[in-house]
Amino acid sequence: MSCIKKTTILLFLIFLMVPTIHWAQDNLTGYWNPQVAINYDVTPNYSHNFSIENRSFFYRDSDVQLTVRQMDVNHFSNLRTRDNQSIGFGIKYRLRNLFNNEANNELRLTQQFNVTFKKGSIRYGNRFRAEQRITRENTVHRFRYRFAVDFPLMGEKLDVGEPYLVISTESLLSVGKSMTPEYDQRITPKLGWVLSPTTKFQIGGEYRAENYTGSLENELFFLTELVLSL
Repeated sequence: MSCIKKTTILLFLIFLMVPTIHWAQDNLTGYWNPQVAINYDVTPNYSHNFSIENRSFFYRDSDVQLTVRQMDVNHFSNLRTRDNQSIGFGIKYRLRNLFNNEANNELRLTQQFNVTFKKGSIRYGNRFRAEQRITRENTVHRFRYRFAVDFPLMGEKLDVGEPYLVISTESLLSVGKSMTPEYDQRITPKLGWVLSPTTKFQIGGEYRAENYTGSLENELFFLTELVLSL
């Protein structure tokens, strides 16, 4: 697959997102979500990931603004069980009360199974997650499935200084006591660069259709991510 064809896929996905957002401007919230992550290999099959991220409004209530909504501190442990399979456990603490006195902080536990396979230069990934989102008011159980593809944009192998593309879609189901089940869908195209053997940078967008079987909420994310490997 040529670089032009791969780039066209990203532009096509963004094009699909635009009319959906335009039709729902009155029900649209925009976020900027920068993140810094550090990967650390304990053994060849066991690794840690630490990250910190900030989420700020850039569009809310038909108004352009830049207001911090929350900050997340994350840790994830990953164990490779086969060459193409792994299991993981994560913990997240979300700080919201610091920026909004009426909002609750959240503790989130995550269990994960991931399986990938490769055909040529294209890698396909299937990720299954179960989450427990714990606040003072309630515990919400969320189940997630993500399908992703990624590939280099120059040649068959990804080298330092070259770009790559990641495209994913994810389905989510949230259930809990005294709440109606909520279904969400996410579409995420990201463009990345290998800056050095230990550093990657990614930029992209994400469209979320939240609770699309009930009171639909449209969310658009501008994503930036710096990934460091030790």
